[in-house]
Amino acid sequence: EGGFFGPILRDVREKMLPYQWQALNDRVQDSEPSGCIRNFEIAAGRKKGSHHGFVFQDSDLAKWLEAVAYQLQMSPDAALERLADEAIELVEQAQMPDGYLNTYYQLTDITKRYTNLRDDHELYTAGHMMEAATAYYLATGKDRLLKVMERMAENIMAHIGPQPGKLPGYPGHEEIELALCKMYDVTGKEEYLRLAEYFINQRGQAPNFFVAEQKKLGRDYKPGGAYGYTYAQHHLPVREQTTLEGHSVRALYLLSGMADVAMRTGDESLKAACETLYRNVTQKRMYVTGGVGSSRLGEAFTLDYDLPGDTAYAETCASIALIFFCRRMLEMSLQGDYADTMERALYNTCLAGMSLDMQRFFYVNPLSVDPQASRLDDRKRHALPERPKWFGCACCPPNLARLLSSLALYAYSATEEAVMVHLYLQGEADLQVGSQEARLSLVTDYPAEGKVLLRVTPGTYGLRLHLPAWCAKYTLLQNGKPLAHEVKDGYLHIPGPLHAGDIILDMDMPPYRVYANPAVREEIGKVALARGPMVFCLEEVDNGKGLHRLSLPRDAALAWSRDDSLPGGQKITARGTRLTADTDALYAAGPGSTQTAELTFIPYHAWANRGENEMTVWLREA
Repeated sequence: EGGFFGPILRDVREKMLPYQWQALNDRVQDSEPSGCIRNFEIAAGRKKGSHHGFVFQDSDLAKWLEAVAYQLQMSPDAALERLADEAIELVEQAQMPDGYLNTYYQLTDITKRYTNLRDDHELYTAGHMMEAATAYYLATGKDRLLKVMERMAENIMAHIGPQPGKLPGYPGHEEIELALCKMYDVTGKEEYLRLAEYFINQRGQAPNFFVAEQKKLGRDYKPGGAYGYTYAQHHLPVREQTTLEGHSVRALYLLSGMADVAMRTGDESLKAACETLYRNVTQKRMYVTGGVGSSRLGEAFTLDYDLPGDTAYAETCASIALIFFCRRMLEMSLQGDYADTMERALYNTCLAGMSLDMQRFFYVNPLSVDPQASRLDDRKRHALPERPKWFGCACCPPNLARLLSSLALYAYSATEEAVMVHLYLQGEADLQVGSQEARLSLVTDYPAEGKVLLRVTPGTYGLRLHLPAWCAKYTLLQNGKPLAHEVKDGYLHIPGPLHAGDIILDMDMPPYRVYANPAVREEIGKVALARGPMVFCLEEVDNGKGLHRLSLPRDAALAWSRDDSLPGGQKITARGTRLTADTDALYAAGPGSTQTAELTFIPYHAWANRGENEMTVWLREA
């Protein structure tokens, strides 16, 4: 409540969720129809017709229901709960007598179910509905959807698994692995955890299941290329993979499932694989904005240090999945780098995925856009200069809704001996610390300011506060006096027992320059600006046309200030230069003339809210 995210969460409930409900029901004018609710209505016998949309269209409703559940956990809403209950009743009616639930196969050819696990997302959509079911049960105590998905889990286990006569397969688009772990947590049914473990351990084993499956479908399936074995991460068993490959969302959902299974089974080899792949993606394959996946071909990773800004894919869902993974890694090991990555992805790419009024959404999040190139250059048509109202493939908007609605689960956690704060969100949280109950109250204007005021119920436990990597100087006080603590692995460790009184963490937050590793070809000689966790960018509306002509001297002073007239409410200003041509000739003997230019940078997440114009994160350094 309050602070930076309070108004955003209020708008998710009052604007985003109602808007998305309209979109799922095909009521948003001048946008691509979803067909999602209509598919369920046809499967339930309420309407006649054929399936519309992608094979994974069911998952849009599942993510919307999950977002509603998290909203209801924060505060009751009878009307919203009634709407969700009606949607759940529809889902239940659509389910087949044997427990199977997938409107694509139910409305096309049910005899072909489980025949194309690589491409047709049956397990993926089931996973999303399982996540919705567990969240809704925890929020309301209602188990109607949970029972639906238990029946679906039974159907999956009747067809897939290591037993003779079953398919020795696994999902083409990972997601169900982490969902099964949530089902296990809620129901206590060991078979759900074992199925998740099986999916992870079976992936990439020889003989390769997907190779045999695609051959049975009469398809020539080759190892290489954007849609080869790496696309669905089955090129090697997961413990042998050392680079994160293929479709970026699939890859990060896989890592989230691996971390979940590792936590619940104590599998150290699986944990080590997660750590190896985390280092690869964050140190060699992640944009400065926390975006991941640099190629539109396969929505995929390419190679180390290949991070072009103007053709970046950086799907919103991929950064959301990166946050999922980092939170799980924090659960296994309290390392500040995981929280740093969560912040980077959250405050930049994830928030950029929606307009400030939450009525339009980006699927792709480039770091440089020229509207003319987006229209005329086929290599850049995916890098849109404005957010559409909706997509045919609308995975990102409801994914944003569920992430934002569940932010408390990423901000705080507790062990037997300490309360952990990973993200600084204003509000209150109740936590169980061993046998003790703790209430944490947090007041802050973060990330506009670096000052955080905390009050924690006194107890014998300790407190762990994330110290972001960008913070070079801070003070930590309680009741106006220095508070004893130790800095360890990116966290301030305050030992117990905790006493009553205000704890104030004040982090210096000057704007700063960011440079890419010289191995990143596209950003050699360039600089980006940031402040706290937020990356800033230039827009044409503030700086004129031809942003590529601008440069920032290395010694130029950077000034940050609030400015409510600008999207994002803050800016960084600096005196830079603009290169102009001395001749109309295409090539000349001289570089042209340099003029002084006043540069205005706004938060990257707030770009594209003032009409179509150029944008860039990186600019040349003079």
